[in-house]
Amino acid sequence: MTKEVYYKDVNVGTEMPSFTSDPINRTHLVRYAGASGDFNPLHHDNTFTALFGLPNVIAHGMLIMGITGRAITNWIPQKHLKKYKVRFSGMTDPMDLNDAENTTKRATLTVKGKVAKKWEEGGEKLIECEIETADANGNVKITGTFVAALP
Repeated sequence: MTKEVYYKDVNVGTEMPSFTSDPINRTHLVRYAGASGDFNPLHHDNTFTALFGLPNVIAHGMLIMGITGRAITNWIPQKHLKKYKVRFSGMTDPMDLNDAENTTKRATLTVKGKVAKKWEEGGEKLIECEIETADANGNVKITGTFVAALP
């Protein structure tokens, strides 16, 4: 269970705990396709992606948004969230090439965030946080914000 976060304990500049996902693999993509109904071949067929010059399939954008949402709710209980919006910044390959070691490994994503605004309105104590999700090589996949009403 997520520990309660209180308005009095959060200030502009407070960082949310960094979150690193489990490595993304094809099973995640297949499960997400089944749950969402998104069976676009970009997410499972390397022959198809090669037609567009892509070396591998790409993860569903909404799956990456879901991972980002999980990072948020690991810090702020979902019942406090008022708004969550993102901008997709890049495709997520389930395999990352680590250029320094010239090896390929399963992709993990790291979500970081920081309180950008704190205010009271309509009897609610609100915070707005800026968030960013990036792969292990630092390539940004999502930027966005969320607003939460804290106790």
